[in-house]
Amino acid sequence: MPGFDMRALDCDMLGPRLGYPALVEALRAGHRAGVDLVERTLLTEPRPGAPNHLLVWPAWRFGGHLGAKLVSVFPGNGESGGAPTNATVYVLFDGRDGRPLACLTGDAFTTMKTAADSALAARYLARPEAEVLAVLGAGAQAPAQVAGLVAVRPGLRRVLVWNRTGARALALAASLRAQGLDAEAVTEAGAAVAQADIVTAVTGATEPIVEGTRLRPGTHVDLVGGFTPAMREADDETVRRGRLFVDTRRFTVGACGDLARPIADGVIGEGDIAGDLFELCRGEVPGRRDDREITVFKNGGGGHLDLMTAVAFWEAAGQP
Repeated sequence: MPGFDMRALDCDMLGPRLGYPALVEALRAGHRAGVDLVERTLLTEPRPGAPNHLLVWPAWRFGGHLGAKLVSVFPGNGESGGAPTNATVYVLFDGRDGRPLACLTGDAFTTMKTAADSALAARYLARPEAEVLAVLGAGAQAPAQVAGLVAVRPGLRRVLVWNRTGARALALAASLRAQGLDAEAVTEAGAAVAQADIVTAVTGATEPIVEGTRLRPGTHVDLVGGFTPAMREADDETVRRGRLFVDTRRFTVGACGDLARPIADGVIGEGDIAGDLFELCRGEVPGRRDDREITVFKNGGGGHLDLMTAVAFWEAAGQP
């Protein structure tokens, strides 16, 4: 760009240098500091099967940084085996003078951000001695969720993988075994949930997969995949039994079916949401209170998380 020295950053290359412990800590510090403005726009192309989406998420921390993420979500790509289902571009600006600093690309921007968001919540909500992780869904986000959760709960050694298509579950389990985890593919989601200390759901489901009656006392449930009111991964009994948390009320409660639908049906009320990540990180609400409490975290995303993540990648790249 004329007059500006804007850098191109490949997050897939930078991801290993940044790492999950540093990114989770960057998100924790970002939530403690806060973000002044954040918005969200979702454009949707109706089509047979799953619709296509364009998401635009801007955020601004006054005097610090501002930026916007653009994401295309084309689910049909995964079915046809063609291009990736998601593509992300983030543009980061200096909040002091408005200079564009960097254009960030690469799948790791979104996969690491999403996983670190869940990992930050698990740091407050999952039992420290958690050992068994159930992963529901075996798409591109699933291995990132495992890596992020293991970073904050290193006692996780056994991983049960379920996916609608069994071959993908087998492939993910094999990949995780190569990383030193005791991983296996399972054919029934409910059986995996029943054995788990932590359940992470990363699907595009429109009907619940997580059954609340199968949850053991002390389980932490991480709901990631649903980002529209029509999408839902957990049933009414899950939200009834669990102590509920969100990353942000504004972009999660009404926009994501895991909470919007049970609230609309009168199963729970908005007052049943115990807190968000800002309140957890600032110590304004307590996290897990005992070893038998079931906790549920709805990962709904938001431009504030993308801004924090972009700054973390920018700093990992080394400022010029």
